[in-house]
Amino acid sequence: MIIAIDGPAGAGKSTIAKLIAQKLGFLYIDTGAMYRALTLKVLDDKIDINRPEQIIALAKKSDIDLLNNPDGSIKVLLDDVDVSLPIRDPRITKYVSDVAKIKEVREIMVNLQRKFGQRGDCVLDGRDIGTVVFPNADKKFYLDAHFEERVNRRHKELNGMGKGIAFGDVKADLANRDNIDSTREVAPLKRADDAIYVDTTKMSIDEVVQVLLKHLNL
Repeated sequence: MIIAIDGPAGAGKSTIAKLIAQKLGFLYIDTGAMYRALTLKVLDDKIDINRPEQIIALAKKSDIDLLNNPDGSIKVLLDDVDVSLPIRDPRITKYVSDVAKIKEVREIMVNLQRKFGQRGDCVLDGRDIGTVVFPNADKKFYLDAHFEERVNRRHKELNGMGKGIAFGDVKADLANRDNIDSTREVAPLKRADDAIYVDTTKMSIDEVVQVLLKHLNL
């Protein structure tokens, strides 16, 4: 069974997807982490973010894998190196949408995501899971929240990691990511016609999980 969870940054996709996977005993596949891993390599190799041909070449020779830890979290491997923590750095967040909007990069990642999906029952979250990666997913959800609430969540998350990022910077970054994700030419962020819409603005994490489980009826 494949469960697709899409939505904008800060809507709670990763947190909810991970918890749903834990409760059902499914694999959790964080597709955003894959783009973050490639972005990390792009920045570490000092490749110009405006040189897509170089980024595509790098993507073709990069080995990215996702492994589920016993606690339900994801271990992200980039060329056999665990990069689970560094890919969450604000410098990665700043540029990940620029990398993810490249057509050829998305094609590489989508093929890899589909291979991961063949490993067994799984929950995937991202921007185009229900529209492009797995358009025939057994169940699709679109999680959303008001912009200010998403900014608050992301700001709290980053500061909880000791990043000390200013609220205004988080707000500007999220607005930029929303714009890139929703207007990019290839696989833009949008709700699949058959996806269940869930506004998480005033809901707790547990409440959102319960709503999804109710719809899944498992």
